[in-house]
Amino acid sequence: MMTTILISLVWMLGLQAPAAQAPRGQQRSPEEQAKLNAQADELRAILAKATKLPLQAAEILPNPPVAGWAMGMTSWVAADGKGLIYLLQRGDKADPVIVMDRSGKIVRSWGKGMYTMPHAIRVDPQGNIWTTDAASSMVYKFSADGKKLMEINVGGQPSPCPNNFCSTTDIAFAKNGHLFISDGYKNARILEYSADGRKLKEWGKPGTGPGEFVLPHSIQIDENDTIYVADRENGRVQYFDTNGKYLGEFNKYGKTFGLRVAGNALWLATQPRNLPNLSPGWLIKIDKKTGNVLGYVEVTGVHGMDVMGNGELIVGPGPEALHPQWFKVARSQ
Repeated sequence: MMTTILISLVWMLGLQAPAAQAPRGQQRSPEEQAKLNAQADELRAILAKATKLPLQAAEILPNPPVAGWAMGMTSWVAADGKGLIYLLQRGDKADPVIVMDRSGKIVRSWGKGMYTMPHAIRVDPQGNIWTTDAASSMVYKFSADGKKLMEINVGGQPSPCPNNFCSTTDIAFAKNGHLFISDGYKNARILEYSADGRKLKEWGKPGTGPGEFVLPHSIQIDENDTIYVADRENGRVQYFDTNGKYLGEFNKYGKTFGLRVAGNALWLATQPRNLPNLSPGWLIKIDKKTGNVLGYVEVTGVHGMDVMGNGELIVGPGPEALHPQWFKVARSQ
């Protein structure tokens, strides 16, 4: 059952989010912190002049199928063209992959014992379901009814793997059937695979320059084979051709966790860089060519997102206290 909540859920339990923490073992200089603060102020100023979209937030609450069933943190969400919503969650009292209809009824679920740290879930153009694991470096392809069709062991993750975050983050699909995988927690690369799972090449390295990454967290490909990568900790979205040639970047929109191409637009699930993860942020719609903001909604705890066929949005927020959200077209009373 979907329970409507206010879109202005920007403070968790009424408490203001604390200041952002520097990476473990590092101290931010006053100059670095001032730069992050200025970027956050610039982003808020941009959105103050932008269109706030008429979408109302509702919690996504699957109906428990059995006693004791419970979801943990929903890492990512996806929607197919048949009215189904796919959730990838991290709790141990339900299967990792949960499929529900728009009324909240669970249609099917699967994946028990297959994951260490479920991360992203995507629906490809043929309706197959793909997932990534941020600890094992495994990528799985399933049919829509949950039959495993392929697995790709990306490998190459450094050891140890602190907090089970060290490898694959997201996957995208090119027109020729090739797969592009972002590998980001301990690596800083994009990998290309053939449709049958053969590795073709990889590119990228750690850093802050063009074609360099500090946690490539999400990836999308548009109809022109332009690849967009959420370079999360660098606070930008870089874009490339399919050979990894740097084409440009959008660097005004904060710490971007999730991406979704929708026609001429690119959606960003993002938040200010000077606040800790899971702080109040936005789903921002930008023009792919100009980078200009076309609209936004407010959300807390951004991570993975998707755009439904009717333009409504779903987002898998991070905090366990928050359920995934569905941003529906506002209805007149």
